[in-house]
Amino acid sequence: MTNMNIFLEEHPYINYSAPVIQEKAKELFSAIDDPVKKAKIAFEFVRDEIPHSFDTDAKIITAKASDVLAARTGICHAKSNLLAALLRSTGIPTGFRFQHLTLLDDDSRGYCVHCYNAVFVDDHWIFLDARGNKNGVNAQFSTRETIIAFPERMEYDEYTWKGIYAKPQMHIMRMLDSSSTIEEIMDNIQDYIEGEPDIIQ
Repeated sequence: MTNMNIFLEEHPYINYSAPVIQEKAKELFSAIDDPVKKAKIAFEFVRDEIPHSFDTDAKIITAKASDVLAARTGICHAKSNLLAALLRSTGIPTGFRFQHLTLLDDDSRGYCVHCYNAVFVDDHWIFLDARGNKNGVNAQFSTRETIIAFPERMEYDEYTWKGIYAKPQMHIMRMLDSSSTIEEIMDNIQDYIEGEPDIIQ
């Protein structure tokens, strides 16, 4: 049986003890005890109030949760770190799921790893994709079904890696840390993941 505490641990990129994370968690969750309500509030905040860097042609690249919140921008991996930090800070186990997707609408620039969150509420895991909605992307909060940003397409080599991971993919974190522009991310984002999942599902 998996030790659920690993989905509550702080991590260099899920730095929920940072004052900016603590302050935002206090603001979001004030007077709310229900974990499902907390998960929904945090998800909708990260999805709607932290724009995806590609959508806004952001001039700053973030990876660490506190930096994502302070700069109000991040790609899917960075935004997933922020959602994990907010939820772990309030005692809600949160992990990561990964998809193999085309980098653009088609495969003309190859493939990349897309990240979203697994959140344990109501005695089961739900999957939440806080990438940020736009035309053609409509991820939603649900405890019954998975409504993520990018349904996989049979005509391309798109799929979800099995399992739930407790930590972000460090090779992707290093890529973000070494990138200073969106184009550098586009040129260097990896299309593979490392390590074994902490929960097989």
